[in-house]
Amino acid sequence: MERQSGLVTPDFLSGTFGGITLGQYRRIGALAGVEVAAPVANVGCLLVASTVTVDVSRFLDGGASRQILRIGPTLTSGLGACRTSDEYVYLTRSPLTSGSESDHLFESDTLEKGAVDKNTQRYRIEGKYDVCFYFNRDKTGQSEFNLQLPLKPNIVAEDLRGRSPFDPDLSSRMNCRSGRDRATVDVPVGYPVLLSAIDPVAEDKLVGLGSAVTWGRMLTERDRPWRVPSARSVHGQRDSCIPALLSSAPLTAGTLDATVGRLDVGDPGGLPSQLGSPAADSFVRGLRGTTVGRTRVDLGKGYRRALGEDSFDTGSYWTVGPVTYRQSSGGGLAAQPRPPQKPGLWVTNDNEQPFAGVPEENHQGTQYRKVTSHAATGCIGLGTCDGVGSGRLPNPFVRLVGRYDTGRLPGFSSLSDAPLEAYRSRQVSGADDATRAKLHGELLRFDRDLGGYVSLPLTMVTTMDSVTALTRSRRVAGLQGRAPVSAVRIRVAGVSGVDAASRARVNAVAGAIRAACPRLQVDVTVGSSPAPQAVALSGSARVAERWVAKGVAVRILRAVDAKSAVLFVLVLVVCVLFLGQAALASVRSRRTEIGTVRCLGWSGGEVLRLVLGELAVIGLAAGAAGVVLAYVLGRMLGQPGAGAKSLLVLPVALLLATAAGLVPAWLATRLGPMEAVRPPVTAARRARPVRSVAGLAVLSLLRVRGRTLLGAAGLALGVAAFTVLLALTLAFGGEVAGSLLGSAVVAQARGADYLSVALSLLLGAAGAIDVLVISQRERAAGLAVLRATGWSDRELAMLTLYEGIGLALLGGLSGAVAGLAGVLALGRGVLHGHLLTVAGAALLATLAATVLVVAAVTVPIRGLSRIAPAHLLAAG
Repeated sequence: MERQSGLVTPDFLSGTFGGITLGQYRRIGALAGVEVAAPVANVGCLLVASTVTVDVSRFLDGGASRQILRIGPTLTSGLGACRTSDEYVYLTRSPLTSGSESDHLFESDTLEKGAVDKNTQRYRIEGKYDVCFYFNRDKTGQSEFNLQLPLKPNIVAEDLRGRSPFDPDLSSRMNCRSGRDRATVDVPVGYPVLLSAIDPVAEDKLVGLGSAVTWGRMLTERDRPWRVPSARSVHGQRDSCIPALLSSAPLTAGTLDATVGRLDVGDPGGLPSQLGSPAADSFVRGLRGTTVGRTRVDLGKGYRRALGEDSFDTGSYWTVGPVTYRQSSGGGLAAQPRPPQKPGLWVTNDNEQPFAGVPEENHQGTQYRKVTSHAATGCIGLGTCDGVGSGRLPNPFVRLVGRYDTGRLPGFSSLSDAPLEAYRSRQVSGADDATRAKLHGELLRFDRDLGGYVSLPLTMVTTMDSVTALTRSRRVAGLQGRAPVSAVRIRVAGVSGVDAASRARVNAVAGAIRAACPRLQVDVTVGSSPAPQAVALSGSARVAERWVAKGVAVRILRAVDAKSAVLFVLVLVVCVLFLGQAALASVRSRRTEIGTVRCLGWSGGEVLRLVLGELAVIGLAAGAAGVVLAYVLGRMLGQPGAGAKSLLVLPVALLLATAAGLVPAWLATRLGPMEAVRPPVTAARRARPVRSVAGLAVLSLLRVRGRTLLGAAGLALGVAAFTVLLALTLAFGGEVAGSLLGSAVVAQARGADYLSVALSLLLGAAGAIDVLVISQRERAAGLAVLRATGWSDRELAMLTLYEGIGLALLGGLSGAVAGLAGVLALGRGVLHGHLLTVAGAALLATLAATVLVVAAVTVPIRGLSRIAPAHLLAAG
């Protein structure tokens, strides 16, 4: 999609794992003009194991001495719901005590006295049964070596090779509690987090990560991997550790809904021996029960509980790929589903045992991304690796030095909604009523499915010095070992906005990077803006999200710069039309004078120089006044070189005046001597009755079509400019103002541009009024006849008012249509979804022009009072 249309998915960095070497990163950081070069090296997704506590106290049987409750959890997140394994709580009023075997190789704190059965006598420890061990740790009743049923609990885990990690039995647990009226169930839940490496100093300069730390401290450039002495090693040898920061914001938003059932356990006295034997699993699952209620818990509570941990294992991590899209038949995009995940992704590479607590969404959810497993060498705690992992490193533990809150990052504001963020979750909402109903009006959040549509943002960050400890601890070397950096985000020095100099600096640095690292893809993200996209997912769901259109605001800014120049030229064009219209009226009213001088022997060239000379004098006078005004304004505004630049006004004014008089002067030369002194007579056409004042106003405008069109043209240009400026400003407020450059663009479009448009509208309105005044002067005798035949001043005023409204609508609507077409062409791909706003801007511009003309039409209306019927008729 990026190659085809320049669109980037909001979480593109989450699906990029390696590709840039450390040497390339250092070369980029050393280039001239680079103020900050902040690398991101995505390592992979770790699985953080935690539990969600469900309180079932209100469902207990208060009179039972021993009882078992079963809950059937359903995890609901986003568009899907996953049924997870049944969980149990065993509540006894007898005390649960601690004890160990004689050799002290096995210890337990869930031992309970119970009736002795000859089939279970050999499973007792210190005269008690372990009521939780067999159900939780040895459901098969066999050891890893496939021996007979163990006589006692064994520290060697059961052999689970060949079992699917999505087998609900693997995650089913028995919670053993001692008490009377209080019982809780800890449901195991796994939370994936994306581990990435950063440069702490550069990251703090670029995004202000240090200010977002809420606990502990910020990573520093002195934080490096270290070895734990054997005395403090978890595995009794030398563990390797790396420092990290963890996001405190839960990424998984959803609920755990559970049905609660009370099981019929028969004789309560026999429960300890039943639960303390290898047949515990089959015994519990064979019990019948009665549903006694339902309960609901926030799924995010489990992640918040995991924040209390300070160490995480990196035995395996997973990388994910991007989503593949195709154009749908409806014109939007459709996400392409992938085949289901293979269970082998969630199996340890050393002993082929499935992981416990794998999120069920990875099995039950629709897959859109390729998930790849990266297993560790299996020599954890050793200084070196032998055998299969020879030459590799043992996998390290992650030790937290602090936590951060992404909501405190300075970049997360209304002005940074689209700059290719790395810490922000993908903002996905429902695109239709059905999908919004499924989401309950909320956003579609990450649902723990690594292959799902929404991926993880940066969740856990470590230092760049820790990358080697992670990548070299994998059993199989890959791209990340050779080129671990996923992206380098760069801030260019000396960039103060979106002016030409700043853009030139950005382009210069981009060119230097391409020259230094020609194989890397360089994206100029300055001016990136949200590009709304509708995406069809499987299951008839349609979502909407803001993708990133690279360089949109820069393209618009260039258009705005061009628009500012166009508006400046537009004012001059309206001035030319206004002067040309006045010159035409002057030539028309001086037909007798021109005819007289032609009879005296003047040539056409002399008449041409007469008309142009008069306009040149007007241009010189206006230019001189303009020079003084430009100089004064330039000094007031502190513009450099105001004196020299203001002198340019004089030749421009002279050129405009001369250009405006070319057509009228040429028409004047076309008049012959006798034709010029004869009154113009229009050939009679078929007479049509006029039955209203409005109809007469229309005929008056059609009487001299050229002059009417000329007057409307000036007004149309002003309205078109106002339509473009107003529509772009409204659209920027809805789309581009959400980007880093939006405010700068809008601010530039509200100063001189609005002044130019206002001046264009005023000149256009003045031209329209001038047309009405000239028309009134030429039709003075006709108007006098109407007054003499009984027309009142009000009727004559309405005639002029209708002419003004007709002229304003002609120019306003024409300009609105032209401006609307220009905006749609300029804003292709940017004004998506704002057609009504743009159309409203066009109508508003037409209304403004009409109001302006109507307000100024009082000038020709007042001129009606000076029409004296007797005097004019006598002159006629």
